[in-house]
Amino acid sequence: MTLETKKNAFIELGKFLSQFSEAQNSRQEGVLGNDVFFDFMTDLIQLSQSHNGWYTPEQVYFALQSWSNALTKENLDTWLNPYDFSQVKPKNIALILAGNIPLVGFHDFLSVLVCGHHALVKLSSNDQHLLPFLAKYLIHVEPEFASKITFIEGKIENFDAVIATGSNNTARYFEYYFKDKPSIIRKSRNSVAVLNGKETKEQLVALGEDIFRYFGLGCRNVSKLFVPKDYVFDPFFEAMFEYQDVIHYEKYANNYDYNKAVFLMSNFKLLDNGFLTIKEDISHASPISSVFYEYYDNLEDLDKRLQSEEDNLQCIVSDNLIKNSIPFGQTQLPKLWDYADKTDTISFLLIT
Repeated sequence: MTLETKKNAFIELGKFLSQFSEAQNSRQEGVLGNDVFFDFMTDLIQLSQSHNGWYTPEQVYFALQSWSNALTKENLDTWLNPYDFSQVKPKNIALILAGNIPLVGFHDFLSVLVCGHHALVKLSSNDQHLLPFLAKYLIHVEPEFASKITFIEGKIENFDAVIATGSNNTARYFEYYFKDKPSIIRKSRNSVAVLNGKETKEQLVALGEDIFRYFGLGCRNVSKLFVPKDYVFDPFFEAMFEYQDVIHYEKYANNYDYNKAVFLMSNFKLLDNGFLTIKEDISHASPISSVFYEYYDNLEDLDKRLQSEEDNLQCIVSDNLIKNSIPFGQTQLPKLWDYADKTDTISFLLIT
């Protein structure tokens, strides 16, 4: 397969996914494979929550639409044109995927295939259905992909390199187990927001998207706020009420009740609005249904601190207060070239 053939297959996948949204599933003329896959995709979206309680239709639709928007000719060309694929020697690349949010490992899967390698995919037990379905669609569009995709249930063997994602604990295991292979080992990261009290309501509502999308389970979700010492939280809480329906999801509500009880039994001082607690804490990693906050003295010192902690941070959100920060509401909308952990996956796969 040529690079153009592979890109065209993913473009067709993007067109297919564009038909599915929370507003409606709308079958479009001219989309390849609709006769085989459209109804099955509709059913899979509705069944996803039975496979994983966090995968509500709303969250799955968001993931599918995000990938639909990414998989365009313009985006694929912008992403891939800077690289030289002419010297690639096809190899077996093991992918050990996470399952915290829907299709969280799709970018690694896409990267391996566009580079011409064979993807040996070890799925998370929390996300066993979406990626195999999309793989079947790709093979339907371009049958040569059939020899390039293998889903592994047992031990992964006969691989040349590995991309593995997990917690800090599993990362230590991965680093030991794969020490003799070229690898990208992804650990736990968190995202933070820096506020100065001058944010508009629209910006704070957009920040709520960064906090609540996927129920806060992703490394791109904001789990920590940095605020000035005189910060008043009333406008923040007012904006967060846009997301109050999150408490109606049982798994989220259970976490809210549990974590709030733990905090209160420990005599921590909390601010609470009935579906979100915020707590002063130096840690970047807050539990589900909670956001930590920390006061800062001046932005220059905070900027230096955050740059020094970049190995533990996925995103920094602000209204241009911090270098390399991104706007509110954009953490779950990365471009194809916004690599996880700032590790260039394509470059790794080209030299492996």
